[in-house]
Amino acid sequence: MITRSEFNRVREESAALIRRSNLLVTAAELEAMEVADFGLGRIREEGVQIVTLFASDRISAKVLVLLPDQTEPEHWHPPVGDDPGKEEHIRAVWGELRFYIPGPDTLRAGFVPAGKDAVYRQRHEVLLAPGDQLHLPPGTPHWFQAGPQGAVFYSFSTCVRDGLDGFADPAVVRATKIVD
Repeated sequence: MITRSEFNRVREESAALIRRSNLLVTAAELEAMEVADFGLGRIREEGVQIVTLFASDRISAKVLVLLPDQTEPEHWHPPVGDDPGKEEHIRAVWGELRFYIPGPDTLRAGFVPAGKDAVYRQRHEVLLAPGDQLHLPPGTPHWFQAGPQGAVFYSFSTCVRDGLDGFADPAVVRATKIVD
């Protein structure tokens, strides 16, 4: 849960990072920006801001924004019926982007949020600079984090069912609640 004023501040700061990255995003898209705190009430530590450029039954393109050192909790995109789950391609646009996926523990540049060692299990660090890309096959557990200036990146994926994502942290609630 976050307050309306915090929601507005985070959205304004995220829009400023998008402008700084020189991406062309419409005023309507910025107005529709999702501010996700995952029910944790620590938006500046754990959260993400999402601008959906388009989403159909088969594909989606989004601009994701992380504030300085902000982290999106570890999650995965599970199978749904006969569909193997969302496949995702990440392309870094601006700032330092740290991704954590299965593999040997190479976590050096980033950090696990305080008190969250048990729910940030992936420690194989992949650093993405502007122009770098990363492919995430369906079902791949991952989390990501911005460097000290924040990060802006694209997510291109197959069908999006964010409400069905699995999270390592049982406290996560996908829908953000805003209080006045």
